[in-house]
Amino acid sequence: MKVVRFHAPGDVRIEEAPEPAPGPGDVKIRVRACSTCGTDVKILNFGHHHIVPPRVMGHEIAGEVVEAGVDAAGAGWAPGDRVQVIAAIPCGRCQECRRGRMTVCPNQVSMGYHFDGGFAEYMIVPPNVLQVDGLNRIPDGISYAEASVAEPLACVLNGQNLARVGAGDDVVVMGSGPIGCLHVRLARARGAARVFLVDLNRERLDLAADLVHPDAAICGSETDVVDAVFKLTEGRGADVVITAAAAGAAQEQAVQMAARQGRISFFGGLPKDKPVIALDSNLVHYRELTIVGANGSSPAHNKEALRLIASGAVPVADLITHRLPLDRALDAFGIVARGEAIKVTVEP
Repeated sequence: MKVVRFHAPGDVRIEEAPEPAPGPGDVKIRVRACSTCGTDVKILNFGHHHIVPPRVMGHEIAGEVVEAGVDAAGAGWAPGDRVQVIAAIPCGRCQECRRGRMTVCPNQVSMGYHFDGGFAEYMIVPPNVLQVDGLNRIPDGISYAEASVAEPLACVLNGQNLARVGAGDDVVVMGSGPIGCLHVRLARARGAARVFLVDLNRERLDLAADLVHPDAAICGSETDVVDAVFKLTEGRGADVVITAAAAGAAQEQAVQMAARQGRISFFGGLPKDKPVIALDSNLVHYRELTIVGANGSSPAHNKEALRLIASGAVPVADLITHRLPLDRALDAFGIVARGEAIKVTVEP
């Protein structure tokens, strides 16, 4: 079979590999869709400290069961089942997991990092996934490609839960990539009064705005973003600001534009060589602001994301702007790196 395998930074190859066979606790799937994200581009360029090469990449995975090991079959999995696979796999046993904080499990492992991922014709879902109920049945009526977007939507759901996005909120989303678009759609589904989308790149902003229709699209290279938000909110500021961009300046602006008792989600992590920002702590103090992080998703978030897609509450099909076969996976990474798409899905 063909796979997309990471060997070293700058060295990702499309190559032949033996078709895997499942062990007793494994489920083997025929991958039908594996979506790409900015993390794949980072791995291509820089590697990752959790990846020991060679490793098959890809962590936004949907496919069809072709074989279940004896233990997995006993758990109810059978050929023909349509499934979505979690990316981040908590241990389910540590103190954080037992307290329901699976997104911060210190023993977390991941598909495409510790286990071979979904940029392949076939892959093995390991017992670790099944033990935390992380293999999900795809609801009727949604495609494999849509189901593959459940993983990033699950991360977005975690972020908005932590930031308590709710009815009547004015929400600012900074960053108009696929994650930013999902944040706009989910905020709407949660009852936000108005949602504003911000990006420095006019072309990328217009592409996203044409799809997700924010109440206003603010181009940071053309206007003062903080001033624009205060004008749009009649001088109050935003109830929630989500930084879906790996930019310290966005985090600094988020604090400045937040309303009294506003919530700020530092959703996008910063480059490891520049993780420090300037924070006006008096704004946090006097406005009673709350700043929260957001890191990944839990198995429960993935299930809820599938339900949101299936119900139509958060449409994702139109966000998939490019679909490419497996042998063009490197082209897919290039499209993502250049910001020419919203969501790019590889369909082996």
